[in-house]
Amino acid sequence: MKIKNIFPFAASALLLASCGIYNKYERPEVNAQGLIRDVQSDTDTLAVADTTSFGNLPWRQVFTDPQLQSLIETSLAHNTDYLNCALNVKMVEAQLTMAKLAFLPSVAFTPQGTISQWDGNKASKIYSLPVSASWTVDLFGNILNVKRSTQMQLLGMKDYQLVVKTKLITNVANMYYTLLMLDRQLEILNSMSELTQDTWRIMKLQKELGRANETSVQSAEASHYGVLTNIADMKRQIREVENSLSLVLGQPAQTIARGKLADQSLPTEFSTGVGIQLLANRPDVHYAEMSLASCFYDTQQARSNFYPQLTISGTGAFTNNGGGGIVNPGKWLLSAVGSLVQPIFQNGRLVAGLKVAKYKQEQAFNTWQQAVLQAGAEVSNALVQYNSSDEMSKLDAKRVDVLTKNVDMTRELFKSSSATYLEVISAQSNLLNAQISQVTDDFNKMQAVVSLYSALGGGRE
Repeated sequence: MKIKNIFPFAASALLLASCGIYNKYERPEVNAQGLIRDVQSDTDTLAVADTTSFGNLPWRQVFTDPQLQSLIETSLAHNTDYLNCALNVKMVEAQLTMAKLAFLPSVAFTPQGTISQWDGNKASKIYSLPVSASWTVDLFGNILNVKRSTQMQLLGMKDYQLVVKTKLITNVANMYYTLLMLDRQLEILNSMSELTQDTWRIMKLQKELGRANETSVQSAEASHYGVLTNIADMKRQIREVENSLSLVLGQPAQTIARGKLADQSLPTEFSTGVGIQLLANRPDVHYAEMSLASCFYDTQQARSNFYPQLTISGTGAFTNNGGGGIVNPGKWLLSAVGSLVQPIFQNGRLVAGLKVAKYKQEQAFNTWQQAVLQAGAEVSNALVQYNSSDEMSKLDAKRVDVLTKNVDMTRELFKSSSATYLEVISAQSNLLNAQISQVTDDFNKMQAVVSLYSALGGGRE
């Protein structure tokens, strides 16, 4: 096929641009107004004017505990899920390179040679040094759309890698803070164990003095054993969390070095940014959009399958076996051919393929929309969790102060026979529950900070 004959096809390709074959992906309209709910009002949404976002902070500025930072760094270096995500990115990068190279001609070099001799005659040498090249002309965007789709897949895979990274960082932080909470609750239980043991001793003394009966002593003893049971269970929980955290770190189960709950310092001022920022900041939301973009180009590629494919190929060979008296030295034999393939009797298959691509694009759009709504819900939940936990922790602190005084007063009254053993045990039990509740509320507040950081797309270096 002569080169001048290609121009009509090129002109036709330009006319077909309006059919959508060459269109680039554009973000569909999405309503992000009122995406984040106000933490106080039942009807209002959070009015945000500041475009800054808590989620844009590097994770080291959020989690400042040196031991926690070390654990996070270890997880990023050894967690198998995160390492596999990095490998997936490299694989898609290689696929993109292949898609880009599809625009270039393919060249093959296959040298051949033979030596033959019969009955002592002079040896006959035959050789051929062929070179062949083939070039598919992308008139109708088939190769272009494959490349664009792969580009979107690469962006999506990088987003997914950040998704895994964010979850990994927040999981390590949550388990670390869980250990600190359990450690503090264990300290409270140990203190309560000493207190109940002391009460048991006093009850036995009161019995010897004739001021208490055996049932009182038994109740005090049972209360002490109940606390010891809780201590044993708390130690079990600590060991299980350590084992789980070690697994996330990509290491054998081991003791986790850690600080104290009271020494932790997390941000208390948050900026959510405007709702539309979640589309770019949240890696899972952006990943869903890149999946939509990839499906968009897959649909374009399915459309391009309806149009002809032009392939230009050429061969050249330096040989002495071309006939016509060619002997040593050999001669160059050159040839070129153009082929045009137009689908005719595959219309049903191509139409079905286009429908499948369109359905997948619609599914990707729905998934993206749901990801946007899910992001808004997670931010709203994290904000209300922090607000509620902070309020409950302040109330529990007041309750602990009152109950601590109540225990001391009840014990003094019991010594003077002005209070019963039931009042003493009840006061101790109430104090224990209030202290543990306060620790739990403090932990929930810390967990809310971690959840909000994740919900706003945190996890950056």
